[in-house]
Amino acid sequence: MNCVYRKVTARKIISFMLVICLIWMPGIKAYAEESAPVTIAAPSAILLEASTGTVIYEQNADATCSPASITKIMTLLLIFEALERGDIKLEDEVMTSAHAQSMGGSQVFLEEGEMQTVDTMIKCIAVASGNDAAVAMAEFIAGSEEEFVSRMNEKAAQLGMQGTHFEDCCGLTDSDNHYTTARDVATMSRELITRHPAVFNYTMIWMEDITHNTARGSSTFTLSSTNKLLKQYQWTTGLKTGSTSKAKYCLSATARKDEIDLIAVVMTAPDYKVRFSDAATLLSYGYSVSALYKDENKDALPRLLVEGGVEEDAGLVYQEGFSYLDVKGNDLNAVEKVLNLPGSTRAPVEAGEKAGEAVYRLNGETIGTVPILFSESVAKAVYKDYVLKVLAYFLLSILIYVCYFANDLVKQDVLLLILFLLFHFHQILDSLLVYTFLL
Repeated sequence: MNCVYRKVTARKIISFMLVICLIWMPGIKAYAEESAPVTIAAPSAILLEASTGTVIYEQNADATCSPASITKIMTLLLIFEALERGDIKLEDEVMTSAHAQSMGGSQVFLEEGEMQTVDTMIKCIAVASGNDAAVAMAEFIAGSEEEFVSRMNEKAAQLGMQGTHFEDCCGLTDSDNHYTTARDVATMSRELITRHPAVFNYTMIWMEDITHNTARGSSTFTLSSTNKLLKQYQWTTGLKTGSTSKAKYCLSATARKDEIDLIAVVMTAPDYKVRFSDAATLLSYGYSVSALYKDENKDALPRLLVEGGVEEDAGLVYQEGFSYLDVKGNDLNAVEKVLNLPGSTRAPVEAGEKAGEAVYRLNGETIGTVPILFSESVAKAVYKDYVLKVLAYFLLSILIYVCYFANDLVKQDVLLLILFLLFHFHQILDSLLVYTFLL
């Protein structure tokens, strides 16, 4: 009996202690609610807003993964950079090599010697994920696929993609030395869509015909998008799918709603349906919590006083616009912009030099800054410049006096004198400077 009583008492004590713990540990509930705002099946993923780079959600985003055809995002980035530099044009003809033709996997069945425009090749890459088209473009731009891949790795390093290394330009290889992460995929995706939004002209194509012109004649081939999210999620704008036995199923999905561009990267999904459903889940979650504040910074800035310069002041310009993504439900109408500028500066100043900054605050906290730059240069004034100003003011004073007080004859004579002085201004100024120096 005593034994039973002791057991019951012990249970009551333990239960009481558990209740106390739950009362005094609200953090447990908060953690449970915040740790998993969405549920996805893919082991690695990330969601971010493009203009600000703000990460909204991530799950094992730095895990090393095989990228498969998502590799082509970097290929497309280098293609659009070459277009921007003027190294290539959309209407340029690209010849398919034997090496390009030999690519397996997803392809558009280009033949050796076949010519297609850069525009068509981009469609083949972005829409149908053509490995043959990707290699043909790599050779066209860099001379060889190897050199192009070297440039891909250089660009990856430039973008800070520390978890990435490329071995080919299309993602067909299953080499252990060809790898990336969800975060790095998001990085290169962001670079592509923000710097080169023209890529959407291609990634939003669902179906389009191209024409093969070969020695065997002409034939039509239909490009069909590998990104089924275009039909499944209404705000989809791109971007790229990928799949191999090693990589499983990957997707970098871009979408635009209410002027907010989101990037959802899903890596190593177990099947092709999961990558699309996971991406849609992430995008929907992102839009449910996101509000974007944008300031294009087109408001006029004051001119800044320049002391000791050949000009009295200098113009100012914002370095760029400002964007801020809020995911906490704050009222973005409460954002304040404060110009942090000095009362004056000393010459010389160079165009592009930082003069101050615009500071953005929300609820008393700084949420970002934008540099304010000089829009024009002002050289430091020398003795000659000061003499020039004095003479200019002197001549102006004479002109004003004559116009108001002198008779017509005197006006005529004085005006002729002023014109003479202006015509020989520099010679007179140099003579005065020499005379002053001799004194």
